[in-house]
Amino acid sequence: MPDPFPPWFFDRADPSPDPVFYGPPRLVTHIDDRAIAAVGALYTELDVDGEVLDLMSSWISHFERPPRRLVGLGMNAAELAANPMMAEHVVHDLNTDPVLPFADASFDGVVCCVSVDYLVEPVAVFREVARVLRPGGRFVTTFSNRCFPTKAIRGWVATDDGQHLQIVSAYFALAGGFGEVTGLRRTPPGPGDPLYAVWAART
Repeated sequence: MPDPFPPWFFDRADPSPDPVFYGPPRLVTHIDDRAIAAVGALYTELDVDGEVLDLMSSWISHFERPPRRLVGLGMNAAELAANPMMAEHVVHDLNTDPVLPFADASFDGVVCCVSVDYLVEPVAVFREVARVLRPGGRFVTTFSNRCFPTKAIRGWVATDDGQHLQIVSAYFALAGGFGEVTGLRRTPPGPGDPLYAVWAART
């Protein structure tokens, strides 16, 4: 599949090192309660369980039922240490090094909540997710219409919610290793943060 993204697409208004921006702990939620509930309901619906990697994680993982073993990868050690669901965590900057520090076929599932818009090499990261997933394991990405606009990629900031579904679906297709991609809005229209999800299973 040819790359559909122009060269400027993955630039950011603030190109400074991410560890500077994410250094101070932010023990807050970035979507409202209805959107959080939609994330947890989706994980339950898709039966995301077993050994699971929470990618670009923080102090809270939005599972209704914690998986058997949850590993977190994120930018802030204090936030990750505060997450009660995690069996272990790794501090790792995917925008500096998109290679995941895990062996092949290490996980039954991978999730990424409200963070995919910050990746400057998303296809490389999605390719790594396919590598660390076991066959049949799902990669579930969720996002809303809120972000840190100076750190989100320019292509994300310049497009709307429907296009965001298309963008993330393209990441799966370009990465390879995944089956059919599903992209949906998971919250009904109305007040509050919308919640969108795109997911696919490892082939």
